[in-house]
Amino acid sequence: MPRATGPLAEALARRPVLLDGGLSNQLADQGCDLSGDLWTGRVLAERPDQVQAAHEAYVGAGAEVLITAGYQVRDDPGLLERSVRLADGAARAAGHGVWVAASVGPYGAVLADGSEYRGRYGLGRDALAAFHRPRIEALLAAGPDVLALETVPDSDEAEALLEVLAGTGARAWLSYTVAGGRTRAGQPLAEAFALAAGAPEVIAVGVNCCDPEDVLPALEAAASVTAKPLLAYPNDGSVWDAGARTWHAPETPAPWPVAAWQAAGARLIGGCCRVGPDWIAGLRATLRPPPPV
Repeated sequence: MPRATGPLAEALARRPVLLDGGLSNQLADQGCDLSGDLWTGRVLAERPDQVQAAHEAYVGAGAEVLITAGYQVRDDPGLLERSVRLADGAARAAGHGVWVAASVGPYGAVLADGSEYRGRYGLGRDALAAFHRPRIEALLAAGPDVLALETVPDSDEAEALLEVLAGTGARAWLSYTVAGGRTRAGQPLAEAFALAAGAPEVIAVGVNCCDPEDVLPALEAAASVTAKPLLAYPNDGSVWDAGARTWHAPETPAPWPVAAWQAAGARLIGGCCRVGPDWIAGLRATLRPPPPV
């Protein structure tokens, strides 16, 4: 079956669209070794069959968008192309329409030290643009439906990413990781989201890889400065310990106020780290109207 027909932006104008969940937790559940700096990229390089199996698990849960496994891949065009190809294979085998979103992780992700939860790397916008440009070019050459500029902790990096995209005709979403009503680097969210308001390449803005409690205030800040569709795919409420390279989970994960997120303008909804296929299957039933399968 072909991938989803029509641009993702057109679907978001009509209805909510269900994203997938965390790739790392699903690969771990499949018995994959994620140790080392490449993280999911290690599995992408060594066991591509496991990456495709993870994508297929989310398709089976009803996901309509698959995010690729290139989040932490720095400068390997072959691996980036493979990440899109594997998601494409799972999308084409699905029994419903599925879009492929090529992950463009932040600069901090390749440092493998938790910098994506801090920002402020000590690099200027030109250096960040130079880092992202070859990665984005390689991903676009592989033919995804959209780029996922995700887990961006710093509005300076968002500016660099938008600079690289300008004039390309590509389509992307911009998603910050946030805490306490600000970007992880401490900038006001309304100012951060406003950067994308006039960018024709950006089809949606929002947050990911954050505490679910931070979602609604962030969506409200985004809605105050842009009419673009909003997106949300938080973690399960766990906190990443970069030193120990592990997650500290909440004793009792709080239920997600998905109806409130949708009322605020969220149209692209799913999960990030530690949110698996079962969670996505349950989330599918809460969307209004529910996506077709």
